[in-house]
Amino acid sequence: MPDFVLLDSLTEITAAAWDALAAPEQATGRPLDPFTTHRFLMALEQSGSVGQGTGWLPRPLVLRENGEVRAALPLYVKTHSQGEYIFDHGWAEAFQRAGGRYYPKLQVAVPFTPASGRRFLGPEALRADLASAAIGLAAGNDLSSLHITFCTEAEARALAGHDGLLHRVTSQFHWLNRGYGDFADFLADLASRKRKTIRKERETARAHGLTLRALTGDDILPEHWDAFWAFYQDTGSRKWGRPYLTRAAFDAFHATMRSDMLLVMAFDGTRPVAGALNFIGRDCLYGRYWGTTGDYPALHFELCYYQAIDWAIANGLSRVEAGAQGEHKLARGYLPVETHSLHWIADPGFRRAVADYLRAERAATGEDIGVLTRFGPFRRGGAESGGKEEEC
Repeated sequence: MPDFVLLDSLTEITAAAWDALAAPEQATGRPLDPFTTHRFLMALEQSGSVGQGTGWLPRPLVLRENGEVRAALPLYVKTHSQGEYIFDHGWAEAFQRAGGRYYPKLQVAVPFTPASGRRFLGPEALRADLASAAIGLAAGNDLSSLHITFCTEAEARALAGHDGLLHRVTSQFHWLNRGYGDFADFLADLASRKRKTIRKERETARAHGLTLRALTGDDILPEHWDAFWAFYQDTGSRKWGRPYLTRAAFDAFHATMRSDMLLVMAFDGTRPVAGALNFIGRDCLYGRYWGTTGDYPALHFELCYYQAIDWAIANGLSRVEAGAQGEHKLARGYLPVETHSLHWIADPGFRRAVADYLRAERAATGEDIGVLTRFGPFRRGGAESGGKEEEC
């Protein structure tokens, strides 16, 4: 008989047992993405970025059969909706205005990380069992809801409707490698006005006279994190009030994940003045954090977008995911794509209202993606179809 066990911490399961479910492809190289690996989630726990007082209480759910861990969920008890990037603040406000209690809730997610990937860890045949167990935990503890965010499309479509799970479709902007040999090949694929804009932005960034270095593995030194912490704090305080990660998180990343990271730093002489942190997957570069201590026009675009594209092309990656939101990314070669999540709402009336909202949102998201793609930065009727380039 399967036995579902709710752990108090990821320390209660070995890295080998967890990663055999989360990233079995590591046996032959990089994981598809590093975010559900034991080392990433443990870095968040050990650094105090999640845990008591943060609003993210780790409660990994594992399924055991005959003493062997067969499947798992990265599950958290949430007391707010921060750091999720699939926004349900409006749902919480509506439910609480109606007299309900929205928090705490359950969340299957990678904290602070709007990157799509597997959330149901283990065999596909056990997905439904995991989902039912998580829903049972929410219902049995009188919680308002369960949210499974940034799951794969396959997971979302397989489980939509299961035990009342609602499918949500949102969008992000990703850069896709169309077999480019270098950045010039990518530029040639754009409408001429967009090419000129990007060239001008790169020239503006270069005009600051800074030295840019793309660092990974042992080239990343502890002192680089001292500088990056200042960048991260500045961006965090301006964007979301309080940075989600602690300083210790970057030390933990350095200890166990520096080969999973690309840190692009800008130096004024020997002084670091800006940086962008990316995580490396098997076929994707994930842009996560950026910051600067100075005012350098266009440097954000260079470090976060163009350096990422350069590195992805040079290393044969098929895409760059630049995080949540940001239609400004469209002009820089990043196209809208769907992202997926699943939601279970305990209250039947509220569930119907959310289901109606999600149907309308899915339709609107599809329309937006279609329009933005048609009027995106790439040539229409260009080289691929043999037609004449049109301006966008």
